[in-house]
Amino acid sequence: MENELLIGLGAVVLLLLIYVAVRLSLPKNDAGNDEKMLELKVQLERLTLDNRALQAENTKALHERLDTLTDKMGKNLTASATTTAKSFGEIQERLKVIDEAQTKMEKLGGDIIGLQDILSNKQERGKFGETQMNDLIRNTLPPNAYDLQATLSNGKRPDCLIKLPDPHGDIVIDSKFPLESYRALINASDVDKAGCRKAFSTDIMKHVKAISEKYLIPGETSDQAMMFLPSEAVYAELHANFPDIVEKSHKARVWIVSPTTLMATLHTARAVLKDAAIQEQAGFIQAEVGKMLEDVVRLDERVTKLATHFDLAERDIGDIQISTGKITKKATKITEIEMDEPATAIAGPDED
Repeated sequence: MENELLIGLGAVVLLLLIYVAVRLSLPKNDAGNDEKMLELKVQLERLTLDNRALQAENTKALHERLDTLTDKMGKNLTASATTTAKSFGEIQERLKVIDEAQTKMEKLGGDIIGLQDILSNKQERGKFGETQMNDLIRNTLPPNAYDLQATLSNGKRPDCLIKLPDPHGDIVIDSKFPLESYRALINASDVDKAGCRKAFSTDIMKHVKAISEKYLIPGETSDQAMMFLPSEAVYAELHANFPDIVEKSHKARVWIVSPTTLMATLHTARAVLKDAAIQEQAGFIQAEVGKMLEDVVRLDERVTKLATHFDLAERDIGDIQISTGKITKKATKITEIEMDEPATAIAGPDED
């Protein structure tokens, strides 16, 4: 419709230009020219009217299209606003989740800093390792199977004493571990690596020797003890790069354990305790069965004696029955005699 409107306007303008050109080119006061001009003027007016009608129609169509376009744009804007609001709500939810995650990360960061402070302090580090070890033991063994901070005969107090039946004996667990030399080893440059490795080995063996000397008491504790490392990284470093230290600790009868290996060891100890309890109960049951067997034998003897008494009683009853039978027969004979000779028995005295 815009093209038709433009074409109509172009035709009107062109006709107007032709009219002006012809008017200017024709001489004045010429009747024929006036008729032509009048005819051209009429055509121009008719074309102008047609152009106006077409323009009105095009304007109406344009308004209708504008209304349709406005309505469509309104619907699109409403849908876009709804989608935008929904997306904004989702973004707010995600931002909320992100805020919560950030809060948790900040808390975790604070916990990590607190853990670093604990691990940097030797005394606090010992408490941390001891607490972790105690939690593992409490969650695995029954309360009567271990003793925390027990005092040995030499006055030493190990962190934990696992009570196992003979011939195993009580096993000592120490929860202290050298972390400074391990940190120095991890952070050392290639030049200082050898010295840090030596210092780390020396600290580990010094601790192993202290455990062996303080906690391995013949006749009181087991001939082996455990050194608990609350860090899997230190345990992995030892077994990966210091196999000689691990071998020396085994020769010293000190077993280096991490949280994972300690858990496996505690489950083994629990199985040993359970087996000992079963054996103890089996011995108790066997003893009770022996006592029951003695009671059964005694009951059998008493039943035998009772049977003997029953035999004697049966014999006595048989004798009594024989006697009563004889008495019955004699009574019957006596009765028959009295019934057969009643007159004789009465007349005898009269005759005399």
